[in-house]
Amino acid sequence: MKALNFNKKPLIMGILNVTPDSFYDGGKYVEENSISERVREIVHNGADIIDIGGESTRPGAEPVPLEEEVNRVSQALSHVNPEEIIISVDTYKAEVAEMALKMGATIINDISALRFDSRMVEVVREYDAYVVIMHMKGKPKDMQKNPEYSNVIEEILHFFKERIDFAVSNGISEDRIILDPGIGFGKQQVHNIEILKNIDRFRSLGYPILIGHSRKSLIGYLTGEKNPENRLHGTLGISAYLALQGVDIIRVHDVKEHVELIKVLRPFINDKKEGV
Repeated sequence: MKALNFNKKPLIMGILNVTPDSFYDGGKYVEENSISERVREIVHNGADIIDIGGESTRPGAEPVPLEEEVNRVSQALSHVNPEEIIISVDTYKAEVAEMALKMGATIINDISALRFDSRMVEVVREYDAYVVIMHMKGKPKDMQKNPEYSNVIEEILHFFKERIDFAVSNGISEDRIILDPGIGFGKQQVHNIEILKNIDRFRSLGYPILIGHSRKSLIGYLTGEKNPENRLHGTLGISAYLALQGVDIIRVHDVKEHVELIKVLRPFINDKKEGV
């Protein structure tokens, strides 16, 4: 299994949603030709990782039956060469994860942080996969129904420590764990902003940090753009900030623009890293 090279950070994770109902690109990549073209685009434009999702986890989304998710993800995986790009699969179902790992995936991006499927920790351990442990309050169907925190940073840190202990005690290597504070997952906009302002607090845990903010409602809140189609520039603004803050993986829809952004920022990212 390929190892992630975090010396190059931030790594660009390109999103491939093979779903009819994702908030931004739902329905764009459900046919064979469109999936194949999207994979080629992500690879050609220079992404380090491709993240394949077969179930929308937007606010209010309904769960997808296991068989349907398996079919969607396996169809997409058949178009990806694991020798060309590192593969991540966005799922909280152990059966989907196991199928994906057998087909060449390296990362399991689990929004439930190993909580929704008791077998997931076993699958990750057996295949020595990387696992993204994401913070989410509630489930996608109800997570945005007025989420409240007494201290959002401290609560997420406590959650991460508990989940890391769970993963390690169940045989997952520490060097396989990636943390995602979950922008937009059971958070009000004030919480999302607070998370981004405190990236160093999460980095202090000593694990790679992934942020997925691309075209989300946070961008609309900050720019006034209600349509996700018009949120690229706002996304790039936050991405530049994250790169300079030392975030390890940035999960985005627009790969070409982000690869160019990081090329421009690279000298400044290196300077900041050397000065830490």
